[in-house]
Amino acid sequence: MTVIGTSDLDVFPLGLGGNTFGWTSDKETSFAVLDAFVAGGGNHIDTADSYSAWVPGNAGGESETMIGEWTRARGNRDSVVIATKVSRHPQFRGMSRSNVLTAADGSLSRLQTDYIDLYYVHYDDPDVPIVEAAGVMNELQKAGKIRYVGLSNFTAPRLREWFTVAAAEGFAPPVALQPHYNLVERTSYESSLAPVVAEFGLGVLPYYALASGFLAGKYREAADHAGTARQPGAAQYLTTPTGPAVLAALDTIAADRGVEQATVALAWLRTRPNLVAPLASARTAEQLPALLASATLDLTADEVEALDKASAA
Repeated sequence: MTVIGTSDLDVFPLGLGGNTFGWTSDKETSFAVLDAFVAGGGNHIDTADSYSAWVPGNAGGESETMIGEWTRARGNRDSVVIATKVSRHPQFRGMSRSNVLTAADGSLSRLQTDYIDLYYVHYDDPDVPIVEAAGVMNELQKAGKIRYVGLSNFTAPRLREWFTVAAAEGFAPPVALQPHYNLVERTSYESSLAPVVAEFGLGVLPYYALASGFLAGKYREAADHAGTARQPGAAQYLTTPTGPAVLAALDTIAADRGVEQATVALAWLRTRPNLVAPLASARTAEQLPALLASATLDLTADEVEALDKASAA
């Protein structure tokens, strides 16, 4: 287990993304995935109030509802660490005080809980001053509705500004950052966000850790993407300078170690400074073993160097 930043949230070195719940995973399948994740040692589940509003017929909050029904059915709320996010639900967009307070209550209701372990600002809202956004998150903490604050999709200057405001106003600082970061998406995080992370001791839990499935080795040519839910996200890496090189390096290491490419890609993220747990989702329980195996795969220095070289911009 690894502690998230300066919090006391102790989590397994892999977080389960809940974006598939209510989208590509129905209720029975979602419960099977969650059961298998916990059985494999996992305890950290990450979702958002907007999942999965992009699906025709969905309104947003479907993933939270699924997770809430599962924890109620299993009676295990206090043994799992649940993270959700605010600012992108179709009915509650943005970070104004009134909006966040209403959205938080909606998440609590769907999750069937009276507290959220880690509450992220899903996206920065440039129209709301940081002091207002940080203030309402602090308000929720004081009310006991959330335990800790996390930030996602922030620029380095706005991230730093949040800490400045928190210090000036006496607010509890954020403990976690959820950036877009993986073997084929390194530059943005490493060049600007990583120094701020190191300065303030943030725990990093990257999303798209497998680049929409690309780093699992599932997509090798354009035909592999046809009709898949993640087609646009994964397909782009086939034509980048680093994409094919990274796949080749993953293939070699995976073959040498007798594991899957996804296991190696996630294990590489665990070697990064301040990295707590990469986030990865599974559409079915059968996809979980390769993800869970990453928590105990320790790459050698030579293997890390080979992946670093292949993925260098």
